[in-house]
Amino acid sequence: MESKDNIIKLKVEIETEEIRLNHYLKEVAQCSSRFIRKAAREGRIKVNGNNARLSYMLTNNDIVELQINRKEEQDIIPEKMDLDIIYEDNDIIVVNKPKGIVVHPTKRHLNGTLSNGVLYYFNDKNENSIVRLVNRLDMDTSGLVLIAKNAYSHMALSRDMQKDDFVKKYLAIVHGNFNEDSGVIDKPIYRVGEGTLKRIIDERGQRSITLFKVIEQYKNASLVELTLETGRTHQIRVHLSSIGHPIYGDSLYGEEEPQYIDRQALHAYKLQIPHPKDGKILKLESSLPEDMKNLIIKLSEE
Repeated sequence: MESKDNIIKLKVEIETEEIRLNHYLKEVAQCSSRFIRKAAREGRIKVNGNNARLSYMLTNNDIVELQINRKEEQDIIPEKMDLDIIYEDNDIIVVNKPKGIVVHPTKRHLNGTLSNGVLYYFNDKNENSIVRLVNRLDMDTSGLVLIAKNAYSHMALSRDMQKDDFVKKYLAIVHGNFNEDSGVIDKPIYRVGEGTLKRIIDERGQRSITLFKVIEQYKNASLVELTLETGRTHQIRVHLSSIGHPIYGDSLYGEEEPQYIDRQALHAYKLQIPHPKDGKILKLESSLPEDMKNLIIKLSEE
């Protein structure tokens, strides 16, 4: 596969004599059906330089071109914002989100969200991109947020999230000490009701898996690294609370502790992804924020 700005080129290499274009894009290139239909409808698929129908029969050495960028609009108000950009290229941007900021506009938060700031940033650079979130963080969870700049990258990253080389790691400061250095929390998470954000451990819920590794232990607290095998809402917070180690400052699943920290002490600090264009592994990291560093100092002195 070759890529140049907004065009992806795929050289057809198949074992059969021919294959339908739509089957090739879905089965070989692993594009989603939705992406294929939309690209075809908008005339963004070519074979050997010519526009092609999805029924076109491909043969070996044909060149399939996908145009992935076009002028798009989004119902979000652009707002100038200081962004801590960890990584950026033509296809993705990774931003280090501070605490206290919602990732995407909601009825309660129309302005001041990370998406408002990123859209302003795109517009200011005269990019045609809209904000396509690949992962989300709770308002008071800090750390790395991955955003795709085009439909193809979003489709590829969403598809690859279940692969072993797509890794999300968090750091949390929790109550209590652990008897083991590492372990697995495998418990189903269920939403309590339509009118609430709270989740509980319940057999009616979806299977949810979190790996934990103890980094450091203090008198009555621990610094823990968490790796998500699944991505449920509030997964880490619910799982840690369920094993008797709620996160410091988590008022929903633990206790509010303003004397220590004014939000849950949870930070998305590592991200490893296969790049959507070429599959090369990209590793990114964000250091622990100051409020969590200060919490560790307080706990170490007790």
